[in-house]
Amino acid sequence: MRAFRALTVTAAAFAAVGLSAPFAAADPPGTGIGGQGPSNVSVNPFSVHQGSTMQVSATGCGHGGTVSSPGNFSPANLSAGTVGFANVRIFNHASPGTHTLQVKCNDSNLIATHRFQVLLGRGAQGGLGGSFGPSTAETAIGAGLVGTAALGAGIHLMRRRRPLRGRA
Repeated sequence: MRAFRALTVTAAAFAAVGLSAPFAAADPPGTGIGGQGPSNVSVNPFSVHQGSTMQVSATGCGHGGTVSSPGNFSPANLSAGTVGFANVRIFNHASPGTHTLQVKCNDSNLIATHRFQVLLGRGAQGGLGGSFGPSTAETAIGAGLVGTAALGAGIHLMRRRRPLRGRA
């Protein structure tokens, strides 16, 4: 009976140690997934116009994070999960050229960087309706077409009115 009790206690101790091993191997607070922090940072598109949006993705931030690039866009939250995503809007006044963004996980002090390019904005003239008139070249082409049409109509009418020879 004593051997059975000793065997039971030993088995219970081994089970307790074996079941607690995964918790001991888990990430300590503040180290990120695997203690590596953000990695595989990518941007889409790489070249973006002023005032446009860009998507940033990164792995290693299982509890989310922050994407920032001072002077180029406001800090944005990176979604939680295996691959985190954030959409950022480039400032209208961001200076054209190559810039760097930083990704920092909520559960890590490590920072990953990635480069992107800001292109000079080409804003549309939307919402102005008919407030823009035709240019000088468009006006000259239009006047020439109207004149040609009037001349052609006049010639056509003159030919129809002229009586044929031999008919009265």
